[in-house]
Amino acid sequence: MDTQDPMLARLIEQVDYSREHRLTVDIRGGGTKSFYGGLPSGEPLDVTGLAGISSYEPTELVVTVRAGTPLAELEAVLAERGQCLPFEPPRFSAGGTVGGMVAAGLSGPSRANVGSVRDHVLGLTLLNGRGEILTFGGQVAKNVAGYDVSRLLAGSLGILGIICEVSLKVLPVHRCVATLHFDCDEIRALGQLTRWASQPLAISGSCWHEGRLHVRLAGASAAVSAACSKLGGSALDPVAAAAWWLSLRDQSDDFFALDAPSLSRGECLWRMSVPATAPPMNLPGRQLIEWHGAQRWWRTSAEPHAVRAAAAAVGGHATLVRAEDKSAGVFGPVSEVLMRIHRGLKQAFDPQHIFNRGRLYAEL
Repeated sequence: MDTQDPMLARLIEQVDYSREHRLTVDIRGGGTKSFYGGLPSGEPLDVTGLAGISSYEPTELVVTVRAGTPLAELEAVLAERGQCLPFEPPRFSAGGTVGGMVAAGLSGPSRANVGSVRDHVLGLTLLNGRGEILTFGGQVAKNVAGYDVSRLLAGSLGILGIICEVSLKVLPVHRCVATLHFDCDEIRALGQLTRWASQPLAISGSCWHEGRLHVRLAGASAAVSAACSKLGGSALDPVAAAAWWLSLRDQSDDFFALDAPSLSRGECLWRMSVPATAPPMNLPGRQLIEWHGAQRWWRTSAEPHAVRAAAAAVGGHATLVRAEDKSAGVFGPVSEVLMRIHRGLKQAFDPQHIFNRGRLYAEL
Protein backbone atom coordinates (compact mmCIF):
# COMPACT_ATOMS: atom_id res chain seq x y z
CA MET A 1 0.00 0.00 0.00
CA ASP A 2 1.05 3.59 -0.62
CA THR A 3 2.06 5.15 2.70
CA GLN A 4 1.33 8.54 1.12
CA ASP A 5 -2.35 7.66 0.95
CA PRO A 6 -4.11 10.38 3.04
CA MET A 7 -6.29 7.92 4.98
CA LEU A 8 -3.41 5.59 5.74
CA ALA A 9 -1.19 8.53 6.72
CA ARG A 10 -3.91 9.71 9.12
CA LEU A 11 -4.14 6.27 10.72
CA ILE A 12 -0.36 6.18 11.20
CA GLU A 13 -0.50 9.61 12.88
CA GLN A 14 -3.27 8.41 15.21
CA VAL A 15 -1.32 5.29 16.15
CA ASP A 16 1.84 7.35 16.79
CA TYR A 17 -0.14 9.77 18.96
CA SER A 18 -1.76 6.94 20.94
CA ARG A 19 1.61 5.27 21.49
CA GLU A 20 3.29 8.52 22.62
CA HIS A 21 0.47 9.36 25.02
CA ARG A 22 -0.09 5.74 26.17
CA LEU A 23 -3.70 5.68 25.00
CA THR A 24 -5.71 2.64 23.93
CA VAL A 25 -7.84 2.52 20.80
CA ASP A 26 -10.84 0.50 19.67
CA ILE A 27 -10.43 -0.32 15.96
CA ARG A 28 -13.84 0.36 14.46
CA GLY A 29 -15.29 -0.55 11.08
CA GLY A 30 -19.03 -0.97 10.74
CA GLY A 31 -19.41 -1.98 14.39
CA THR A 32 -21.48 -5.04 13.46
CA LYS A 33 -19.39 -7.40 15.61
CA SER A 34 -18.91 -5.25 18.70
CA PHE A 35 -20.89 -7.87 20.66
CA TYR A 36 -18.30 -10.55 19.87
CA GLY A 37 -15.33 -11.05 22.16
CA GLY A 38 -14.55 -8.93 25.21
CA LEU A 39 -16.13 -5.52 25.64
CA PRO A 40 -14.66 -2.79 23.40
CA SER A 41 -12.62 -0.17 25.23
CA GLY A 42 -10.49 2.83 24.32
CA GLU A 43 -10.92 5.66 21.85
CA PRO A 44 -12.73 4.60 18.65
CA LEU A 45 -10.40 4.48 15.64
CA ASP A 46 -12.48 4.61 12.46
CA VAL A 47 -11.03 2.67 9.51
CA THR A 48 -14.00 2.87 7.14
CA GLY A 49 -12.25 5.53 5.06
CA LEU A 50 -9.67 2.94 4.05
CA ALA A 51 -11.96 1.50 1.39
CA GLY A 52 -11.96 0.26 -2.18
CA ILE A 53 -11.03 -2.78 -4.24
CA SER A 54 -7.34 -2.54 -5.11
CA SER A 55 -7.28 -5.32 -7.70
CA TYR A 56 -9.49 -8.14 -8.87
CA GLU A 57 -8.46 -10.96 -11.19
CA PRO A 58 -11.56 -13.13 -11.79
CA THR A 59 -9.62 -15.63 -13.88
CA GLU A 60 -7.10 -16.05 -11.05
CA LEU A 61 -9.83 -16.22 -8.37
CA VAL A 62 -8.10 -13.53 -6.29
CA VAL A 63 -9.30 -10.16 -5.03
CA THR A 64 -7.29 -7.58 -3.07
CA VAL A 65 -9.40 -5.15 -1.09
CA ARG A 66 -8.84 -2.42 1.49
CA ALA A 67 -10.09 -3.31 4.94
CA GLY A 68 -12.67 -0.56 5.35
CA THR A 69 -14.55 -1.70 2.26
CA PRO A 70 -18.15 -2.73 3.05
CA LEU A 71 -18.50 -6.49 2.82
CA ALA A 72 -21.74 -6.02 0.86
CA GLU A 73 -19.87 -3.99 -1.75
CA LEU A 74 -17.23 -6.68 -2.21
CA GLU A 75 -19.81 -9.45 -2.48
CA ALA A 76 -21.78 -7.45 -5.07
CA VAL A 77 -18.67 -7.05 -7.26
CA LEU A 78 -17.90 -10.77 -6.98
CA ALA A 79 -21.50 -11.70 -7.79
CA GLU A 80 -21.30 -9.76 -11.07
CA ARG A 81 -18.63 -12.23 -12.18
CA GLY A 82 -20.41 -15.27 -10.78
CA GLN A 83 -18.03 -15.59 -7.84
CA CYS A 84 -18.30 -15.44 -4.06
CA LEU A 85 -16.60 -15.69 -0.68
CA PRO A 86 -17.14 -19.45 -0.29
CA PHE A 87 -16.85 -19.48 3.52
CA GLU A 88 -20.06 -17.41 3.83
CA PRO A 89 -18.98 -14.87 6.47
CA PRO A 90 -21.89 -13.86 8.73
CA ARG A 91 -22.92 -10.23 8.23
CA PHE A 92 -25.21 -9.78 11.27
CA SER A 93 -26.38 -6.40 9.95
CA ALA A 94 -25.57 -3.87 7.25
CA GLY A 95 -22.27 -1.99 7.40
CA GLY A 96 -19.81 -4.77 8.16
CA THR A 97 -16.36 -4.40 6.59
CA VAL A 98 -13.83 -6.75 5.04
CA GLY A 99 -11.30 -5.97 7.79
CA GLY A 100 -13.84 -6.82 10.47
CA MET A 101 -14.65 -10.06 8.67
CA VAL A 102 -10.99 -11.12 8.79
CA ALA A 103 -10.38 -9.86 12.33
CA ALA A 104 -13.40 -11.76 13.67
CA GLY A 105 -12.55 -14.90 11.68
CA LEU A 106 -16.16 -16.12 11.60
CA SER A 107 -17.51 -18.44 8.89
CA GLY A 108 -20.95 -19.60 7.85
CA PRO A 109 -22.72 -22.88 7.00
CA SER A 110 -20.21 -23.99 4.33
CA ARG A 111 -17.22 -23.86 6.70
CA ALA A 112 -17.00 -27.64 7.11
CA ASN A 113 -16.65 -28.14 3.36
CA VAL A 114 -14.62 -25.21 2.03
CA GLY A 115 -12.63 -24.08 5.06
CA SER A 116 -12.64 -20.93 7.16
CA VAL A 117 -11.83 -17.26 6.56
CA ARG A 118 -8.23 -18.05 7.52
CA ASP A 119 -7.96 -20.66 4.78
CA HIS A 120 -8.84 -18.06 2.13
CA VAL A 121 -6.49 -15.27 3.24
CA LEU A 122 -3.51 -15.17 0.89
CA GLY A 123 -1.84 -12.05 2.24
CA LEU A 124 -2.46 -8.77 4.00
CA THR A 125 -1.00 -5.45 5.03
CA LEU A 126 -0.94 -4.50 8.72
CA LEU A 127 -0.33 -1.27 10.63
CA ASN A 128 1.32 -2.34 13.90
CA GLY A 129 1.63 -0.64 17.28
CA ARG A 130 4.92 1.01 16.30
CA GLY A 131 3.29 2.82 13.39
CA GLU A 132 4.95 0.52 10.86
CA ILE A 133 3.31 -0.86 7.72
CA LEU A 134 4.01 -4.59 7.39
CA THR A 135 3.11 -6.85 4.47
CA PHE A 136 2.67 -10.61 4.78
CA GLY A 137 1.91 -13.33 2.24
CA GLY A 138 0.96 -12.40 -1.31
CA GLN A 139 -1.74 -12.87 -3.92
CA VAL A 140 -1.14 -16.56 -4.67
CA ALA A 141 -1.00 -19.54 -2.32
CA LYS A 142 2.59 -20.43 -3.27
CA ASN A 143 3.79 -17.09 -1.82
CA VAL A 144 2.89 -18.30 1.66
CA ALA A 145 6.05 -19.74 3.21
CA GLY A 146 7.47 -19.91 6.71
CA TYR A 147 5.42 -18.52 9.57
CA ASP A 148 2.07 -17.57 8.03
CA VAL A 149 1.39 -14.27 9.81
CA SER A 150 -1.41 -13.23 7.46
CA ARG A 151 -3.54 -16.18 8.54
CA LEU A 152 -2.51 -15.72 12.15
CA LEU A 153 -4.30 -12.36 12.08
CA ALA A 154 -7.60 -13.95 11.05
CA GLY A 155 -9.65 -14.20 14.25
CA SER A 156 -7.22 -12.09 16.31
CA LEU A 157 -9.93 -9.46 16.93
CA GLY A 158 -7.57 -6.62 16.12
CA ILE A 159 -5.27 -7.05 19.11
CA LEU A 160 -2.12 -7.13 16.96
CA GLY A 161 -2.79 -4.16 14.72
CA ILE A 162 -4.96 -2.56 12.06
CA ILE A 163 -5.60 -4.71 8.99
CA CYS A 164 -5.25 -2.26 6.09
CA GLU A 165 -5.58 -4.45 3.00
CA VAL A 166 -6.18 -8.12 2.38
CA SER A 167 -5.92 -10.53 -0.57
CA LEU A 168 -8.54 -13.27 -0.62
CA LYS A 169 -9.09 -16.43 -2.61
CA VAL A 170 -12.61 -16.52 -4.09
CA LEU A 171 -14.55 -19.28 -5.86
CA PRO A 172 -17.29 -19.56 -8.50
CA VAL A 173 -20.88 -19.69 -7.30
CA HIS A 174 -22.33 -23.21 -7.45
CA ARG A 175 -24.43 -23.79 -10.54
CA CYS A 176 -26.94 -26.02 -8.81
CA VAL A 177 -28.18 -25.93 -5.19
CA ALA A 178 -30.86 -28.01 -3.45
CA THR A 179 -31.97 -28.42 0.16
CA LEU A 180 -33.45 -31.54 1.73
CA HIS A 181 -34.93 -31.86 5.19
CA PHE A 182 -35.46 -34.86 7.44
CA ASP A 183 -37.49 -35.14 10.63
CA CYS A 184 -35.30 -36.89 13.21
CA ASP A 185 -33.90 -36.59 16.70
CA GLU A 186 -30.36 -35.44 17.53
CA ILE A 187 -28.80 -38.91 17.82
CA ARG A 188 -30.16 -40.03 14.47
CA ALA A 189 -29.14 -36.74 12.81
CA LEU A 190 -25.56 -37.02 14.06
CA GLY A 191 -25.39 -40.65 12.95
CA GLN A 192 -26.62 -39.80 9.46
CA LEU A 193 -24.14 -36.94 9.11
CA THR A 194 -21.27 -39.22 10.15
CA ARG A 195 -22.25 -41.85 7.60
CA TRP A 196 -22.68 -39.30 4.81
CA ALA A 197 -19.29 -37.75 5.58
CA SER A 198 -17.57 -40.90 4.32
CA GLN A 199 -19.44 -40.82 1.01
CA PRO A 200 -18.78 -38.72 -2.14
CA LEU A 201 -21.85 -36.51 -1.73
CA ALA A 202 -22.17 -32.87 -2.76
CA ILE A 203 -23.14 -31.70 0.73
CA SER A 204 -22.26 -28.03 1.32
CA GLY A 205 -24.04 -27.39 4.59
CA SER A 206 -26.06 -29.05 7.32
CA CYS A 207 -28.07 -27.96 10.33
CA TRP A 208 -30.13 -29.82 12.92
CA HIS A 209 -32.55 -27.87 15.10
CA GLU A 210 -35.73 -28.75 16.97
CA GLY A 211 -36.18 -32.20 15.43
CA ARG A 212 -35.38 -31.30 11.83
CA LEU A 213 -32.17 -31.83 9.85
CA HIS A 214 -31.53 -29.57 6.86
CA VAL A 215 -28.94 -30.65 4.29
CA ARG A 216 -27.76 -28.39 1.47
CA LEU A 217 -26.35 -29.93 -1.70
CA ALA A 218 -24.34 -27.82 -4.15
CA GLY A 219 -22.23 -28.40 -7.26
CA ALA A 220 -22.78 -29.74 -10.75
CA SER A 221 -26.40 -30.54 -11.61
CA ALA A 222 -25.68 -34.24 -12.08
CA ALA A 223 -23.92 -34.53 -8.71
CA VAL A 224 -26.70 -32.69 -6.87
CA SER A 225 -29.41 -34.74 -8.57
CA ALA A 226 -27.64 -38.01 -7.74
CA ALA A 227 -27.18 -36.98 -4.10
CA CYS A 228 -30.84 -36.01 -3.76
CA SER A 229 -31.90 -39.41 -5.09
CA LYS A 230 -29.51 -41.22 -2.75
CA LEU A 231 -30.38 -39.31 0.43
CA GLY A 232 -34.13 -39.09 0.05
CA GLY A 233 -35.85 -36.73 2.48
CA SER A 234 -38.14 -33.89 1.45
CA ALA A 235 -37.07 -31.11 -0.89
CA LEU A 236 -37.42 -27.54 0.32
CA ASP A 237 -38.64 -24.82 -2.04
CA PRO A 238 -35.52 -23.07 -3.44
CA VAL A 239 -36.64 -19.57 -2.43
CA ALA A 240 -37.56 -20.65 1.10
CA ALA A 241 -34.33 -22.65 1.35
CA ALA A 242 -32.19 -19.68 0.31
CA ALA A 243 -33.89 -17.50 2.92
CA TRP A 244 -33.41 -20.16 5.60
CA TRP A 245 -29.68 -20.62 4.94
CA LEU A 246 -29.29 -16.84 4.85
CA SER A 247 -30.87 -16.54 8.30
CA LEU A 248 -28.46 -19.20 9.55
CA ARG A 249 -25.45 -17.52 7.95
CA ASP A 250 -26.27 -14.04 9.30
CA GLN A 251 -27.59 -15.38 12.61
CA SER A 252 -30.87 -13.54 12.12
CA ASP A 253 -32.91 -16.60 13.08
CA ASP A 254 -34.80 -16.22 16.38
CA PHE A 255 -32.61 -18.89 17.94
CA PHE A 256 -29.64 -16.48 18.02
CA ALA A 257 -31.55 -13.47 19.37
CA LEU A 258 -31.39 -12.93 23.12
CA ASP A 259 -33.90 -10.33 24.28
CA ALA A 260 -33.72 -8.44 27.58
CA PRO A 261 -35.90 -10.93 29.52
CA SER A 262 -33.73 -13.84 28.32
CA LEU A 263 -30.55 -12.07 29.37
CA SER A 264 -32.01 -11.13 32.75
CA ARG A 265 -32.77 -14.83 33.35
CA GLY A 266 -29.11 -15.57 32.81
CA GLU A 267 -29.56 -17.16 29.40
CA CYS A 268 -26.44 -17.03 27.21
CA LEU A 269 -25.54 -18.02 23.67
CA TRP A 270 -22.58 -20.40 23.46
CA ARG A 271 -20.72 -21.83 20.47
CA MET A 272 -19.16 -25.25 20.94
CA SER A 273 -16.34 -26.43 18.69
CA VAL A 274 -16.21 -30.21 19.02
CA PRO A 275 -15.29 -33.29 16.96
CA ALA A 276 -18.06 -33.94 14.44
CA THR A 277 -18.52 -37.43 15.89
CA ALA A 278 -18.93 -36.20 19.47
CA PRO A 279 -22.00 -37.59 21.26
CA PRO A 280 -24.89 -35.37 22.41
CA MET A 281 -24.17 -33.06 25.34
CA ASN A 282 -26.45 -32.94 28.32
CA LEU A 283 -27.17 -29.26 28.97
CA PRO A 284 -30.42 -27.44 29.74
CA GLY A 285 -31.80 -25.15 27.07
CA ARG A 286 -32.03 -25.20 23.27
CA GLN A 287 -29.48 -26.42 20.74
CA LEU A 288 -28.65 -25.90 17.07
CA ILE A 289 -26.04 -28.07 15.34
CA GLU A 290 -24.02 -27.04 12.26
CA TRP A 291 -20.95 -28.12 10.31
CA HIS A 292 -21.98 -31.80 10.19
CA GLY A 293 -21.88 -31.97 13.99
CA ALA A 294 -18.69 -29.98 14.62
CA GLN A 295 -20.33 -26.71 15.68
CA ARG A 296 -23.02 -26.85 18.34
CA TRP A 297 -24.80 -23.74 19.51
CA TRP A 298 -26.49 -23.66 22.89
CA ARG A 299 -28.93 -21.18 24.40
CA THR A 300 -28.62 -22.07 28.05
CA SER A 301 -28.63 -20.67 31.55
CA ALA A 302 -26.11 -23.28 32.73
CA GLU A 303 -23.08 -21.94 34.59
CA PRO A 304 -20.04 -21.17 32.41
CA HIS A 305 -17.91 -23.82 34.12
CA ALA A 306 -20.58 -26.44 33.37
CA VAL A 307 -20.78 -25.45 29.71
CA ARG A 308 -17.01 -25.52 29.27
CA ALA A 309 -16.78 -28.83 31.12
CA ALA A 310 -19.40 -30.35 28.81
CA ALA A 311 -17.44 -29.24 25.75
CA ALA A 312 -14.13 -30.44 27.17
CA ALA A 313 -15.64 -33.84 28.04
CA VAL A 314 -16.16 -34.56 24.32
CA GLY A 315 -12.81 -33.11 23.23
CA GLY A 316 -13.88 -29.57 22.35
CA HIS A 317 -14.10 -26.05 23.72
CA ALA A 318 -16.78 -23.41 24.22
CA THR A 319 -16.99 -19.71 23.34
CA LEU A 320 -19.39 -17.31 25.06
CA VAL A 321 -20.94 -15.37 22.17
CA ARG A 322 -23.78 -13.36 23.70
CA ALA A 323 -24.40 -12.70 27.36
CA GLU A 324 -25.25 -9.88 29.74
CA ASP A 325 -22.24 -10.79 31.90
CA LYS A 326 -18.99 -11.92 30.24
CA SER A 327 -16.85 -11.79 33.37
CA ALA A 328 -16.31 -15.57 33.10
CA GLY A 329 -14.34 -14.95 29.91
CA VAL A 330 -15.43 -15.21 26.30
CA PHE A 331 -12.90 -17.75 25.08
CA GLY A 332 -11.89 -20.87 26.92
CA PRO A 333 -8.80 -20.65 29.14
CA VAL A 334 -5.54 -21.69 27.49
CA SER A 335 -2.41 -23.28 28.89
CA GLU A 336 0.40 -21.13 30.23
CA VAL A 337 2.58 -22.20 27.32
CA LEU A 338 0.01 -21.03 24.78
CA MET A 339 -0.63 -17.81 26.70
CA ARG A 340 3.11 -17.17 26.66
CA ILE A 341 2.97 -17.36 22.86
CA HIS A 342 0.02 -14.95 22.81
CA ARG A 343 1.93 -12.50 24.99
CA GLY A 344 5.02 -12.80 22.80
CA LEU A 345 3.02 -12.00 19.68
CA LYS A 346 1.33 -9.06 21.38
CA GLN A 347 4.72 -7.74 22.49
CA ALA A 348 6.13 -8.11 18.98
CA PHE A 349 3.29 -6.37 17.16
CA ASP A 350 1.84 -4.03 19.79
CA PRO A 351 4.35 -3.61 22.64
CA GLN A 352 2.41 -0.84 24.40
CA HIS A 353 -0.93 -2.64 24.15
CA ILE A 354 -2.60 0.11 22.13
CA PHE A 355 -5.03 -2.01 20.12
CA ASN A 356 -8.33 -3.56 21.23
CA ARG A 357 -7.23 -4.30 24.76
CA GLY A 358 -9.13 -7.21 26.31
CA ARG A 359 -11.10 -8.21 23.20
CA LEU A 360 -9.44 -11.64 22.95
CA TYR A 361 -8.13 -12.24 26.48
CA ALA A 362 -8.04 -9.87 29.44
CA GLU A 363 -4.23 -10.13 29.66
CA LEU A 364 -3.88 -8.92 26.07
